[in-house]
Amino acid sequence: MLEERRLLKELTEGSEFSFNTLYNLWASRLYHFAFSYLKSDSAAKDVVQETFVKIWSNRTGINPDASFKAYLFTISYHFLLKELRRQLNHPQMEDYLDFKKELISTDDVEAKYDFDLFLKELEAAKQKLTPRQREIFVLNKEYNLSVTEIASRLSITEQVVRNQLSAALKLLRSELSNYSYLFILFTIHF
Repeated sequence: MLEERRLLKELTEGSEFSFNTLYNLWASRLYHFAFSYLKSDSAAKDVVQETFVKIWSNRTGINPDASFKAYLFTISYHFLLKELRRQLNHPQMEDYLDFKKELISTDDVEAKYDFDLFLKELEAAKQKLTPRQREIFVLNKEYNLSVTEIASRLSITEQVVRNQLSAALKLLRSELSNYSYLFILFTIHF
């Protein structure tokens, strides 16, 4: 407890060492907390990253005598809720629910159209992309950023973004050939 209080005091003074130490102490627990709700590795990692970015940004206002755990989990909880709202309002979720309703109304429900299975296969297929392709694909298809926004964020040209996205889609289309309908729904904004 005294060690954490000292780290927090140093953090308020701008100590990167203290920040990294606190990150190493709490990141894993925070990740498991976020993952238990989001069931997504990348989304849980994003919550952890955003939480610690906010901790660093607001370091001068941290009270070393208050509970850091409560402060940390409160921040992450707000990012977690934001992510859950984003997922619920995502256009693909709406398309999926319409599609699922249509399937339920027919007797011909095939397992290959199961959205949960599709998402697992998509995550596995995304691991076959290069790190840059995966990053661009996620920013475009999951966070709905435009080619221009991605190029600006990553400090690369729009043409590089288009080329990487095209290569990613080609590989994913091949890997997810059993889910072509759901993949088309997922990538409809391209």
